Amino acid sequence: MRGGTGGLLSFLRPHTGPAAPRTPSRSRTLNPLPLHPPLSLSIHRWAEPAASTPKSGASALHTLGIYVNSNFDAGNADVVSVGSALTRGVTHEVDLRIAPDPFCERDGRSHFQWFYFRVSGAKHEKLRLRILNAGEASFGPAGFGGGYAAVATYDRHSWFRVDGDVGSTTFDPATGVLTIDHTPTRDAVYYAYWAPFTLERHQKLVAETQAQDGVELAMVGETLDGHDIDVLRVGPLEPGRPRVWVLARQHPGEPMGEYFAEGFLARLLDPADAVGRAARRAATFFVVPNMNPDGSWRGHLRTNAAGANLNREWADPVDREAAPEVFLVKQAMREAGCDFAVDVHGDEAIPAVFAAGCEGVPCFDARLDALQTSFSAALKRACPEFSTEVGYGRTAPGKANLAIAKNAIAEEFKCLALTLEMPFKDCSYAPDPVTGWCPSRALHLGRDFLGAVLEVLPDLRR
Repeated sequence: MRGGTGGLLSFLRPHTGPAAPRTPSRSRTLNPLPLHPPLSLSIHRWAEPAASTPKSGASALHTLGIYVNSNFDAGNADVVSVGSALTRGVTHEVDLRIAPDPFCERDGRSHFQWFYFRVSGAKHEKLRLRILNAGEASFGPAGFGGGYAAVATYDRHSWFRVDGDVGSTTFDPATGVLTIDHTPTRDAVYYAYWAPFTLERHQKLVAETQAQDGVELAMVGETLDGHDIDVLRVGPLEPGRPRVWVLARQHPGEPMGEYFAEGFLARLLDPADAVGRAARRAATFFVVPNMNPDGSWRGHLRTNAAGANLNREWADPVDREAAPEVFLVKQAMREAGCDFAVDVHGDEAIPAVFAAGCEGVPCFDARLDALQTSFSAALKRACPEFSTEVGYGRTAPGKANLAIAKNAIAEEFKCLALTLEMPFKDCSYAPDPVTGWCPSRALHLGRDFLGAVLEVLPDLRR
């Protein structure tokens, strides 16, 4: 077992008695970043009511105007103004700005692109929602242009693209403004950059998964905001069994990663699924559904509560104060060992499902090259939406950034490690005009991915 030395953490070995008291990464009482900001702070984002033209048969609530709010789990939008715009053919024009993540020293900027907000009192109102700073976002024109359409929902379950017959999403590269035109058919509607996977849903996923037979849960530590860092283990820790790791949401504004993890776990634990049963017999799986719960709760795009881009924090020594999430998960990985790892992300610009390999790490050799090629072929067979033609290109030998998770893991454990990317837009070669790339497709990709892993399990170890 590569990396699996003595002194295993309690969840990484068979349970034999009470676990030692855990030491949190940072005491809640010392947390400098409040979970719930006081209402007087500017981070609390409310809109003033706007004057609305009364409609025949409309309730009094509608005549008072619309309200815009993002003060909820994963919400992000600062309201600049709400006003009537009848001369421009809409009932209400709402100007918004996306709130930035904390400044990221490694990246030299404050990231932003993720938005998520609710408009209420909006039934049958012609809305024009303008995100004024979209052009300044981390992936501005590339992310908001090129066929991007915002998503919306009435029930927070079924999401649709604001495009075509439903409405329109347009980005003006000259002004940098993203405009969403939509007439809701219900009183309240939610808009987002992509369908959120909230912290509440994350907690539900973890609770329901750890309640199943054969699953162990470790809360390996705390985030800076005091959220749990959860690692789910499926399968026993017997000698000779490959260790497979799945990491998701290092970048919190890429929720498709956690939908992927949900689908992966669902198939792995399905007693009626032959692939899941075979995988459980052959290997032990470690799944971290949300590496960055602080960032996902706060509505960040790429960083945790301290402004750390977790996928640039894997080089040793890991800064435990700035990135406890990476420090603790990497420590758990060292205790258990690793023979295969995938770090699941979303790409704002490229309309494809693709993988970035570990070919640039110093240890990359003919064995890993053949394994990477065979796994890509297996995933292509399992999921036709996976592309081997589109992506970031191969990294030159010895030029890998070892601060990135896949590279750090591949080099330390001498194993295959990949970054899997999904689109915020759609697969250009397999489009769905109603939903684009959506949660159900991410879930199915997670299920398909397990089948490809099963194919290469016998070849993971030397």
